[in-house]
Amino acid sequence: MKTAAPIDQLPHGDDDWTRDPWDDTAYAPASEVERAPRRVRVMKWVLLGASACVIVAILAAGCVGWWYIRQVNPSGEVTAASNFTVNESDTLQSVSVRLQDEGFITNARVFRYYVEHKGGVRLTPGYYEIRERTHMGNIMRVLNTPPEATFKKVTFPEGFTLEKMGKRVERDLPPMTAARFAAAAASGTVRSAYQPEGSTSLEGLLFPDTYQVAGSESETQVIERMAKLMERVGRQENIEAGAAELGRTPYEVLVVASMIEREAKFDIDRSKIARVIYNRLFLAMPLQIDATLLYGQPADTPFSVLKETDTPYNSYLHAGLTPTPIANPGRASIHAALHPEPNPPSGDALCRDLAKGEPCVYLYYVVADEDGHHVFGATLQQHEANVQKARDAGLLK
Repeated sequence: MKTAAPIDQLPHGDDDWTRDPWDDTAYAPASEVERAPRRVRVMKWVLLGASACVIVAILAAGCVGWWYIRQVNPSGEVTAASNFTVNESDTLQSVSVRLQDEGFITNARVFRYYVEHKGGVRLTPGYYEIRERTHMGNIMRVLNTPPEATFKKVTFPEGFTLEKMGKRVERDLPPMTAARFAAAAASGTVRSAYQPEGSTSLEGLLFPDTYQVAGSESETQVIERMAKLMERVGRQENIEAGAAELGRTPYEVLVVASMIEREAKFDIDRSKIARVIYNRLFLAMPLQIDATLLYGQPADTPFSVLKETDTPYNSYLHAGLTPTPIANPGRASIHAALHPEPNPPSGDALCRDLAKGEPCVYLYYVVADEDGHHVFGATLQQHEANVQKARDAGLLK
């Protein structure tokens, strides 16, 4: 068997061939024939680590992006439009915080970021109709549209009855009329979540506020928005739980609130009047609230005649609450009806002249000054003295 000749002994052809050291693998260094395996492994792990970091970054960016989209365009059903006010002193910061506090958006900082990167808003003082859970772009568009461009404004003061609201609609929102407003309110087409079964009256169930009304809206649509806003305020005031604690229904709380609205001018008196009402109901005493006598009666009717007129709303002749609210109450009166003032402590001046064991509770009140503040009493004797002072001051007719 022949062995192969060393490469340097192979015959050359006609061309000269120069032998190089690397022509013979036996003499080539291993480092020049095969790359070190450790270096390959290191590079492999570096590439894998870099790829993992890229994937994590992409996933994180995706999560943040998804969260941002949910803030900009919340899930869930878009609600009916509600009032939002932009004041003279408002900035994007203050408006964004109020939008979040009132439930129109979920994140004030995201809203500011969105607005700043979408061209900004030019805030015009006025009233706007904004829907909850709508796209931030829609809110931005509404805020960039001056209210007077598309809406007429109508204001219903606290304590207005349905009749007065109808007259205000006819005055400020032509071609709407008071007659059609009253008919729509009594038709049963619009119902409130707080309305008792079988009742068709919306008295006390429409929230008094300033509304921007589009020219295409009807009386029924305006009433529906007012009823929805009263429901929203009720939820914000936790009327269901609060009424249950008082042993009342939300509708009964609104009846009480309507009386407070018609009787009180100052917030300091509202919760005490609420306590007088609840105390008298507990003791089965007639409420004897003058404002109830006026409901549904001609405005120029003498008080002495009203006091003797037997109607379901005469709280001098009939104990208990009136059949319906006597007006549409605002937030302060609703809050007071849900949070009546505690009865005076035993050391209070009202309690010092009471017989031993006689309960000291608020049962009476009468006007105390020309501004409309009230003074309260725990006994009939205290009340009669307060009434005499009011007469002497010319405060009572």
